[in-house]
Amino acid sequence: MSDVTLYGIKACDTMKKAFNWLDDHKIDYVFHDYKKQGIDTDALRLAIAQHGWDTAINRRGTTWRKLPEDVKNAMDESKAIDIAVQNPSIVKRPLLVVQGESHLGFKEEAYKEIFKR
Repeated sequence: MSDVTLYGIKACDTMKKAFNWLDDHKIDYVFHDYKKQGIDTDALRLAIAQHGWDTAINRRGTTWRKLPEDVKNAMDESKAIDIAVQNPSIVKRPLLVVQGESHLGFKEEAYKEIFKR
C-alpha cells in the first residue's frame, strides 16, 4: 500500500498536471476519485485541520458560486464537510496526502519539496 494518496477528479486539468508529475517522477500513489468513490471524510478533515476550511474548499469554482448566499455566509468547518460530502467538486484539487500531511493544489516546486529524496 502506498503512503501517497491523490484525491480529486480525473478530468480536472490541475489533477492531470499532478498525475503527470507523479508518474514522471515514478512516485507510487493511490488515486481516490471523488466522482466514483465520493469524498474521503478523513482526508477532508485532515486538510481542513491543517489548512482551514476556507482553503480546503474551492471558493473560486462553480460549485461554490452555485451555493445559496445564506449557506456561504454561514459556512464553518462542520458545514464545509457536509457540503463537500454532497458536492465533492467543491474541494480544492488535487488534495495530496503524504504520510499524514495534506497538500492542496499543484505547484511543481511544492511537489519537488514534498518528494525530495
